[in-house]
Amino acid sequence: MDGEPRKRRPRSTAAQTRRHILDTAAEVLDRLGMARATTKEIARASGYSEATLYKHFTDKSELILEVMRHRFPPFVDDLARMPERAGQGSVRDNLVGLVTRAVPFFRHGAPMLGSLFAEPELLRRHREGMGRHGAGPLNVNRGFAAYLEAERRLGRIPEDTDPEASAALLVGACFQRGYFEAFSEGGEDFPPLERFAADVVAASGLVSGSDSAPAVDSAPSSAPAFDAGAESDPA
Repeated sequence: MDGEPRKRRPRSTAAQTRRHILDTAAEVLDRLGMARATTKEIARASGYSEATLYKHFTDKSELILEVMRHRFPPFVDDLARMPERAGQGSVRDNLVGLVTRAVPFFRHGAPMLGSLFAEPELLRRHREGMGRHGAGPLNVNRGFAAYLEAERRLGRIPEDTDPEASAALLVGACFQRGYFEAFSEGGEDFPPLERFAADVVAASGLVSGSDSAPAVDSAPSSAPAFDAGAESDPA
């Protein structure tokens, strides 16, 4: 505690309370990093008790997972649904859409998680907590690979494609771009995100020349490259 009394909040619905906790947790995680963002600090900043937090989330790991889904629903939800999208739209547009969503996910997630590597015990506990919820960083690669495998079976990408290796290349490019953006804090002039995504997908060799030809503007844009339909409510 920092000596400041916790402010009493007006009554709210369970959904409003949950949303406020997630918004506050995201701010605290950005400000303090994973290692220092305790449930006590999140509760204090939100104006609720720790007991209230645990009415909505079983543990800190679940809270963190829900923060990621709350802040990045287009990427998290679309990635989970991608294998079902195999055969729909163009492979190029589907992959460009994923890349444009993955970069912001990593840009915000990498600094938030980075502090854990300075605290081996906290890293171990976080890893175990994620494991209990079937979560972890490898799930991003697995999501990309599952989609590519489904498209390979349909004959929409080369038959000799290695889905896991291709997923590693795509995710690695997304992570690097996200890390560079977080590190530079706007101090570097990167190519527009959609142009970057189109170039990465074209360089992957997963799509034909006609399908991979970039059809994006040269100006930066955060608009999705494909319509994933109605987003599911992460809360």
